Amino acid sequence: MSTVIEAIVEARLVAAAPRMPSIPAALHYDRRDPYAVRMTFPAPATLAGVEVCWTFSRELLSAGLHEPQGEGDVRVRPYGYDRTVLEFHAPEGTAVVHVRSGEIRRFLRAAGELVPVGLEHLQLDLDRGLAELMRDSG
Repeated sequence: MSTVIEAIVEARLVAAAPRMPSIPAALHYDRRDPYAVRMTFPAPATLAGVEVCWTFSRELLSAGLHEPQGEGDVRVRPYGYDRTVLEFHAPEGTAVVHVRSGEIRRFLRAAGELVPVGLEHLQLDLDRGLAELMRDSG
């Protein structure tokens, strides 16, 4: 069984310069980090011209489909009938991205089949994590 779910979604950058109507962004879920989702933007879509990856909680993405969520670097909210807005806040500025809600729902369904919501803790190897912390501290 696969341990990773990845979906390419069409992301529309709002107020992008240079004008770029939409880009293929990747949503990534790995059962080894069961609470997190990563969203990666290709180099041509970023100000620095390098691939950029944001990591945030699966719960934030899911809840943001229904009502505004987030207070930190990543915020998610519904927009209209079938769009979801993701805001990524960094010292360099804020990127505002629209994604079709249906694409996010399909991704979350696949992630939920891999690791059901509420059972994420069963994926964690706490003994190994503790051993790594102890090794690194010595």
